Amino acid sequence: MTTTSSPTKTAPGVPPAPLPAPGGKGRRLKLGAGEQLKGGPYTYLALIIVGLGSVFPLYWTLVAASHDQQRVLDSPPPFIPGGRLWNNLEAAWEQANLGKAIVNSVIVSGSITVATLFFCTLAGYAFAKMRFRGRGVLMTAVIATLTIPPQLSVVPLFMMMADIGWGGKLESVIFPTLVGAFGVFFMRQYLLEALPYELIEAAKVDGANNLRIVWSIVLPAARPAMMVLGMLTFVQAWNDFFWPFLSLSAENPTLQVALGQLSASYTPDQSIVMAGALISTLPLLVVFVVFGKQIVGGIMAGAVKG
Repeated sequence: MTTTSSPTKTAPGVPPAPLPAPGGKGRRLKLGAGEQLKGGPYTYLALIIVGLGSVFPLYWTLVAASHDQQRVLDSPPPFIPGGRLWNNLEAAWEQANLGKAIVNSVIVSGSITVATLFFCTLAGYAFAKMRFRGRGVLMTAVIATLTIPPQLSVVPLFMMMADIGWGGKLESVIFPTLVGAFGVFFMRQYLLEALPYELIEAAKVDGANNLRIVWSIVLPAARPAMMVLGMLTFVQAWNDFFWPFLSLSAENPTLQVALGQLSASYTPDQSIVMAGALISTLPLLVVFVVFGKQIVGGIMAGAVKG
């Protein structure tokens, strides 16, 4: 005759004890509020390796820019900065006219970033929260443009800019990229979760028009995503080389086009080229240092939505 053990009774209001995990260990598999995962030694080792791998290209650029070309091409190459950094920076600045190139790049990148944030936020809000006929078809058409290689539009775009009279001018680089399909899709996906319909309806009941809703509700709600999109857009516009190289003249270049002129000679001086590359990287570092907290906050805000 077999006996069965009766279930353990608990006092009223006391939750039952958690069941042990497979293997006989009563370890909790889910973190509670306020708890954090603790990294072990392998975690720190992996982070150190990734960090050094990320910083090494910038460090090597600094090392190469602080030596002459003969020392850079030696085997083994130097791994400690030398004493010719300022000379090479001055040579790169004068040979490629980097002063004007930096001003042009700031104008181009800043204009594209501001316009992209404005138009993509408005379009993303319309596709996410406004109901109109053909919304799905239009959104599909916008996404479909991402599959078209940009090289296919180079010839007609170049002819269009020439007909307008913008050949060799900064307008030919700015206006074709004032809005992008990725930005529209990115803002739509964010606003679908971050902006509830009830908030919009409450604003309409209070008598707010669409412009007031966008300014007082949509833009504050979309700020984290706008910071991330702005960083991505600015970096892409700053580093763009292909279309500015085709549309701008050598007398009116952006920074990347000017750097291309440094390495266009038959025997380019690699130390001077690296010095120019170092100059082109510094503004991006400044942007990230100034807006890094907001950018990281925007990424984290987007990560915990839902």
